[in-house]
Amino acid sequence: MFSALFSVLHLSSPSSIDTGASEFIFVNAPFKSCHASTIVELRNGDLLAAWFGGTSEGNPDVAIWASRRTSDGWSVPFQLARETNTPTWNPVLFHSRDGRLWLYYKFGAGPSSWKASRMFSADESKTWSRPERLPDGILGPIKDKPPVLDDGTIVSGSSVETQQSWNVWIERSTDNGTTWTKYGPITVPQQASVSTPTTPFGIIQPAVVSLGGNHLRFYARSTSNIGFVCVADSSNGGVTWTEAHATNIPNPNSGIDAAKLRDGRIIIAYNNTHTGRSPLNLAISADGEHFKLFATLESDPGEFSYPAIIQGSDGDLHLTYTWNRTRIKYVRISLSEIPN
Repeated sequence: MFSALFSVLHLSSPSSIDTGASEFIFVNAPFKSCHASTIVELRNGDLLAAWFGGTSEGNPDVAIWASRRTSDGWSVPFQLARETNTPTWNPVLFHSRDGRLWLYYKFGAGPSSWKASRMFSADESKTWSRPERLPDGILGPIKDKPPVLDDGTIVSGSSVETQQSWNVWIERSTDNGTTWTKYGPITVPQQASVSTPTTPFGIIQPAVVSLGGNHLRFYARSTSNIGFVCVADSSNGGVTWTEAHATNIPNPNSGIDAAKLRDGRIIIAYNNTHTGRSPLNLAISADGEHFKLFATLESDPGEFSYPAIIQGSDGDLHLTYTWNRTRIKYVRISLSEIPN
């Protein structure tokens, strides 16, 4: 079941790269716990990050918070979205082809009962629309930013979690998000030896990237009885997909992210372990299949998880991730520090 197609090469000193910036977005905040950050570059070069924060994950007071990074540093966190007596989850920021900046997020007691909402800004986050509910059955990008294809098509990686199974879905829009078509489920073939009545089996939270032309691939988080990042491919821009299969990139049932660099290479941010959520690592691939680990962002005991990664207009990598559920950390890596 576990494919040997992918390989991760471990460098002797993967943490020796120079991080141009490594800082907490905030130290003190009006919430105790935070998780699941997202990051986007604004048109003027500023950065905007968002995450959910509150007493603890799943509490009714959990809202979507954000901070903007200018030349003066990160702003004081401000509340961007909140639902009445209902927790919010997993914000995702991205631009559609029409120039709007979107925030998609989930709300509800837990993943099995999530619904989704969204807001947009026409002035690069200065002002925002009122929240708008997505149609039933459409959850939007579940954790990671969607690619926007050359023709403006948004290919949103979504997923559904139940007690028995986790499955990926693709939600596709050709009109800047006005309407959506849902494709799936995309699953991993299940073997009886790894299935139990009480343990879910499958994949969620796909990070979709373009490998050129109409070839798309997603990299997905898997349940502990799989234990590896899983992938599936589309040859027609996300309309139909292969079955997913496991790679040999470890996954401890934790969120990942992936980004395509402008030179065609693929970066994946992930926990290079089968258990726990440390270390947190970066790997690179020239073909999207064979990855080379080149950086360890965190290796101390603790939780360092749910990375979000983009390439900025200057070519550098910009990442955010959960730091022990109490802070969100930001890292910038110069393009010159990324190995071939």
